[in-house]
Amino acid sequence: MLSDFFHRYLRVPYALHVQYLHSPKKPRATVIFLHGIGSSGGEWHDVVTRLPDNLAVITIDMLGFGQSPKPEWARYNATEQANSVVATLLKQRIKGRVIVVGHSLGALVAVEVAKKYPILVSSLVLCSPPFYNPDNDGKMPNPDRILQKLFTQVERNQEYFLKFASVAIKYKLVNPAFSVTEETLPMYIQSLKAAIISQSAFDDVQKLKCPITIIYGSLDPLVIDRNLKHIAKANPHVTLARILVGHEIIGKFVPAVVTQINNHIEQKEKL
Repeated sequence: MLSDFFHRYLRVPYALHVQYLHSPKKPRATVIFLHGIGSSGGEWHDVVTRLPDNLAVITIDMLGFGQSPKPEWARYNATEQANSVVATLLKQRIKGRVIVVGHSLGALVAVEVAKKYPILVSSLVLCSPPFYNPDNDGKMPNPDRILQKLFTQVERNQEYFLKFASVAIKYKLVNPAFSVTEETLPMYIQSLKAAIISQSAFDDVQKLKCPITIIYGSLDPLVIDRNLKHIAKANPHVTLARILVGHEIIGKFVPAVVTQINNHIEQKEKL
C-alpha cells in the first residue's frame, strides 16, 4: 500500500488513535496521557474521572497498541514512538504547551518527546519509569542487569509469558486496559527491546529543563530507586514522589497521579 511506503521508507510518522475525554472550549491546561507497554489509553480511566472538567484531556494509544496502527516492520523505539505522538498532536491542532503524563514505557516516550520537542512540553509527570543505567556494567550483580536479563527471558519464552499475562489479567494484578495477545505480542517484544532495554532515557531525563515529577512505588520490582535518586540529584528540575504501591496505575497510585497533575497546573499558572 502507498501508506506503507510513506511510513516505512520515507519515515513519515503515523497518526495515532486519540480519545478526547475532556474538551472544554477554553481549557485551563492540556494534559496528554501515554500508557504503559501492553496497554492503551484506557489505562488512565480512573485518573481522568478525578480530574477537573476545565482541563483538556487526551489519551493516546501508542504505536502498536490499542486502536493505533501495528506495523510489523516498525522498530518501536522511543524515538519512533515520540515522533508519532508529536505528529498526532500536530494533526489534532493542540494549542499551547502540554503536560505529558506517562506510565512505564509511556514515561520513556514522554522523556523523548520533551527532549526532541521541548517547545511543546510544559512539564512531565512520569509514573513508574523503568530508568536503567547503561553505565552499571561492573562485575558485581546489580538491579539494572538483573531486570534487563529478566526482560530478555520474556523474549525467549514468549509462550510462557502469554500464559503469565492471562493469569495477571484474570487476578487483576495489572491495569484493566492491559492486553497482550498473539497478535500484539510481537509489538510488545519489540517495544521491550527497543524502548526499555536499549534506552537512553536515563541520561536524557537528567538534561531536561522542564519541571518533572517522578511518581514510583516502594513495592515496584521494575523501578530502581537509586537510579531515580541519581536523576533527582543530577537535575534540579526533578522531584520524586515515592508511595506505597506497585507498578500499575491502580489503587492508591490513582489519587497520587491526580495530585501531581494538579500541582503542575498550579505551578504553571504561577509562572
